Amino acid sequence: MDRCPPSGHRHVQLVERYLETQLAGDVRGTLRLLDEALARGTPITELQCQVIQAAQREVGHLWEGNRIGVAREHQASAISQLALAHLFSRAQPEPSRGISVAVACVEGELHELAVRLVADYLELAGFTVSYFGSNLPTGSLVSMLEQEPADVVALSTTMTFNLPALRRTILAVRERLGEQQPILVGGPALADAPGLSTELKVRTAGSSPSELVAGVQAVLRERRH
Repeated sequence: MDRCPPSGHRHVQLVERYLETQLAGDVRGTLRLLDEALARGTPITELQCQVIQAAQREVGHLWEGNRIGVAREHQASAISQLALAHLFSRAQPEPSRGISVAVACVEGELHELAVRLVADYLELAGFTVSYFGSNLPTGSLVSMLEQEPADVVALSTTMTFNLPALRRTILAVRERLGEQQPILVGGPALADAPGLSTELKVRTAGSSPSELVAGVQAVLRERRH
């Protein structure tokens, strides 16, 4: 999954406050905002997607516009990682679906927040998730999948220059695990390669938690047929 739907009007102020505390390096203040929102009944998926990820996109825009430096961007991203873990610890997952998903960024991809969201969404939706984080060497991924097979492999790439790595990873997984291995792909870089998923016979992850879950279910149905 590369993005979430735009945050609704009721979350605009919360996004602004979250961004303010995040850029101030105020970890406790950031987590307190989330706890207050939870106490008001805001669903965890909305906080993950429409607040944390929305604020993180703005951090990226600020960095691209040279309005904040690399250190501040890294600090803000680290706070969002903590915020996601904070929410995850408070969530009640759905009953197990008995479906395993391996989730990773392709080799060379260092942007981890979106794929962390993917792993959290799937875990909370009842899938059994093996999360491997950013910059996973292709050979290591394939070896792990041979040792611990997954029903679905979900791969993410944010930067366009990592699209060749995505291609190599898909081909390597298929070569070692078979053409029928279900693979789901996501990330902003795919917008620059609209025909890639069709060419490589993989499914894109969608742009919302429900589309992500539907994508996992769809690739499994395709394998059975």
